[in-house]
Amino acid sequence: MTAAAKDPIEGTPLIKPSTTDHPLYDSVVEACRTVFDPEIPVNIYDLGLIYTIDISPENDVNIIMSLTAPGCPVAGEMPGWVADAIEPLPGVKQVDVEMTFEPQWGMEMMSDEARLELGFM
Repeated sequence: MTAAAKDPIEGTPLIKPSTTDHPLYDSVVEACRTVFDPEIPVNIYDLGLIYTIDISPENDVNIIMSLTAPGCPVAGEMPGWVADAIEPLPGVKQVDVEMTFEPQWGMEMMSDEARLELGFM
């Protein structure tokens, strides 16, 4: 989903890979798609704000996400909205949402659906 940005010196991904093979992954993605940035009519997953969905074998869900801008007015609330969307899913044990601005979000991280919705395609 998100761009596979790499550190030019180390060659390591700047965005930790998601646990896409976990049985809960698709449900967590769908839950993330129910959360919207109030200023943009597109869900945060398709905007590319969810960098990593890491799910442990014990079904602990760790989300690493960003915002379109560090000064976003909902910066303090957005992680709670994401956790509230994921916690009720059957099988989810615990949810932790971490905010990062490395790498900085860019429009190239949006899905084609988000670009279309916002008139960029």
